[in-house]
Amino acid sequence: MRTQTLTPPRLSPEQVARYHHEGYLIYPEAVLPEAKFAALKAHFERKLAALPPDARPESMDVPHFTDVALFEWLFADEILDLVEPITGPDIALFSSHFICKPKGDGKRVPWHEDSAYWKTMLPTMDTLVTVWLAIDASLPINGCMNVIPRTHREGQSGFSDYEAVDTAKNVFSTEIIQPHRDQSKAVPCILEPNHASLHDSRLIHGSAPNTSNLRRCGYTMRFMSSRLKLTETARAYHQIYLARGHDLAGQEYGDPTQPATELLARRKAMGKKGH
Repeated sequence: MRTQTLTPPRLSPEQVARYHHEGYLIYPEAVLPEAKFAALKAHFERKLAALPPDARPESMDVPHFTDVALFEWLFADEILDLVEPITGPDIALFSSHFICKPKGDGKRVPWHEDSAYWKTMLPTMDTLVTVWLAIDASLPINGCMNVIPRTHREGQSGFSDYEAVDTAKNVFSTEIIQPHRDQSKAVPCILEPNHASLHDSRLIHGSAPNTSNLRRCGYTMRFMSSRLKLTETARAYHQIYLARGHDLAGQEYGDPTQPATELLARRKAMGKKGH
């Protein structure tokens, strides 16, 4: 059990209702204290500078598996107090991902539901929420995320059909087929640095390429109720961490003080790429 805090939730009942109705929520306020956000951005800049020359910055997946310093922010009360009104007080960290679109040639993120990529990992995804924390300003000009509201109600775990897309231009290899998405209803998630959006794992979303002279980076932190249990299939290449409260599913958790180097190697050997 990780320590339960007594800090009040950061979302009002109206905001929680809006999240459940629309499938997403913009949080247009500072998420982290200024010094804590500056430390996260500096930490990211060092990671970015250390990438191999052939590595794309959009694909910094599960960095917390080997960079345990990230738990300082992943388990921060400021983050978990945003999540708790949606997941409940017993919270597991499902995953995290830096997705950084460099200026000029940042790749497009095709239209997708997160749940389509995770459908063999969890029995249901009704409490799985992503906190998309803006490291840079996220604007239409540099390829901010766009969401299609209320599509999380239409199904889960890959409700839509997908087709292959060019990975030279897209972050992922598949995209929801045109008949299953109505882009005319898309809404841009415009964020200042240290602001955030939250979205349901079943919501259809995507983003345009970044051809501007402004970088666009966000840190996605993905949480769920600890009552959800990883499948046997998923445990071969993935692990979750108890972030707050109690375990409700009788499952094993990763140790946030120890790098999961062997697990990451196994993941790569299996060809598993996260999101």
